[in-house]
Amino acid sequence: MLVAELVSCRNLDEYNPSGATADAAWNTPQGFVTLVNAAYSDQRNWYGKEDGIFMSETGTDLWFNREKNTYAQQLTKYSGLNALQGNPVRATWTNLWKGINLCNAGIDRIGDAGFTDANERNKREGELRFLRAFYYWHIVETWGGVMLRTHETKVPELTATRSSVNDFYELIISDLEFAAANLPLQQEWGNEYSRASKKSALGFLARANLSRAYYSLAAGNKLEADTYFAKARDIANEVISRKSEFGIDLWATPADLWNPVNNKQNKEALYTISISTNTGLNIEDNANRVFMTFQTPYTGDLKPALEYSLPYGYDDERRLMPTLKLLDYFDETIDGRYAATFQEEWIANSGTFNWTDANVTKFNKDASVTDKTIVSGRDLALLITKKRITDESVRPYVVIDRDSIYEANGSIKAGTRDFVNFKKFMDPNRATPVSKVGTRDIMVMRLAEMYLIAAEAELQLKSS
Repeated sequence: MLVAELVSCRNLDEYNPSGATADAAWNTPQGFVTLVNAAYSDQRNWYGKEDGIFMSETGTDLWFNREKNTYAQQLTKYSGLNALQGNPVRATWTNLWKGINLCNAGIDRIGDAGFTDANERNKREGELRFLRAFYYWHIVETWGGVMLRTHETKVPELTATRSSVNDFYELIISDLEFAAANLPLQQEWGNEYSRASKKSALGFLARANLSRAYYSLAAGNKLEADTYFAKARDIANEVISRKSEFGIDLWATPADLWNPVNNKQNKEALYTISISTNTGLNIEDNANRVFMTFQTPYTGDLKPALEYSLPYGYDDERRLMPTLKLLDYFDETIDGRYAATFQEEWIANSGTFNWTDANVTKFNKDASVTDKTIVSGRDLALLITKKRITDESVRPYVVIDRDSIYEANGSIKAGTRDFVNFKKFMDPNRATPVSKVGTRDIMVMRLAEMYLIAAEAELQLKSS
C-alpha cells in the first residue's frame, strides 16, 4: 500500500499559489529579514515545550514521572528509546536541523540579498551565525559528533558523514565570535528585545568555550583545555564588567528573578525567547506550556476550600514531580532559592470549610480540630512539604509530608498523586484558570551564569 501511494505521488503536479520562491523572496534586504525571522522559530520547539524539558531535565536524579506513569518514558526511564519511535528525541532532532538549514540558507545567500549597508548586512549575518551556533550546541551536546553541515540542503540527501566534536566546536566558536563582533546592543533592537545581541553572543561564547574545554580535558590535553578555560573565564568576566553597558544586572533575590511581574525584558537576561501576550502573534497558541509540566493537583474532594485559580495554576496536564533528592539538595534555612522555586502552602480560595465531626473522621483528624474553620483568603488549606510532620492530625488543614509521598529509599509511594509544587514557571497572567495558553518569556541565559562560568573556569585553571 505504501509503495502504491509513493508511486502515485509522482504523478501530482506541484502548484505554488503565491508564486513566491526563496530566490525571489530573499533577494532584497527587506525580504531577507523574513528568512532571519524564520530562523528563530525552531527554538520554540525546545524552549517552552515539554520536549525540551524532557530532553534536558529528565532521566536524572531530579524528576520522576508523576504517579509512576509512563509518559515520555523513552527519556524519563530510557525505555523504548529508538530512532523509529515517535518520541521527543526524533522530534527535537528534526526541528533543530530545520533551524540549521535556514541559517545555512541565509549565510549562503546573504551576498545576493542586495545589502548596501555593510553594518546592516553583518548584523543580519551575525543573527544567523548566532542561531546556527545555538542549534549546533544543542545538537553536539545531545548527540555528540554527528553530521556537520555548513551549506543549505536543497535536495534530499540520503547519506551522512560524521564530524568530530572538535569540528562542531570550531564552527560554533567561530560563528559566535563573528556574532559578538557584529551584533548590536540589545537596546538597539528596540521592542524586538529577543533578537540575538552582543550580550547574547558573548554569553553563549563563554558557555561554548567552557563546554569545549572539557573535551580536551577528557582527552588528557590539559594545556589545550586551559586555553579554552581561560577564554571562557575572560569572556564571562567581560560580560560582567560591561553589565551597565548591556543594561543588565542581578536581582536582589531569587524571588525577584522569577516573579512573573519581572518576566518581560527581565534585567538579568542575556538571551530570551519571547512569547507575546497577544497570542495571535505567536507561532502557535501553545507557545509556552511549561507552566503545566510540574503542577501538583490542589483541588478535589480531598483538598477542601480550594478551587482552580490563576495564581495556583492548572494541573490537568502535569507530567513531572520532583525527586526527594532534588528537594533535599536545598537547605531552605539559608538558601532563598527553595522558596522562590517550590510551593508548599496553599491559602484557601473557595468559601469556608467547617471541620465537622464527619470531616474530622474523613480526614483522620484529632477531635480537637472539631468546629474549627478554614476561611477563604485567610487560612491555610493545604500543606505539601518535604519536611516530616508528626502532628498532622491536630492541624486544621490538609497535610501531605515527605512520608506521605516517598518511601524511605526515595521512591514514590504507590497511589500518591501529590508532590511539592515546582512553581518557577507558573503563569498567573493566562486568560482563565484552566487556560493552557502561556505567555511568559523563556530566559535561556542570564547574567548569573557568567559568574558561575568565570568561577568554574578559574578553578580548573588553578587545578593541577
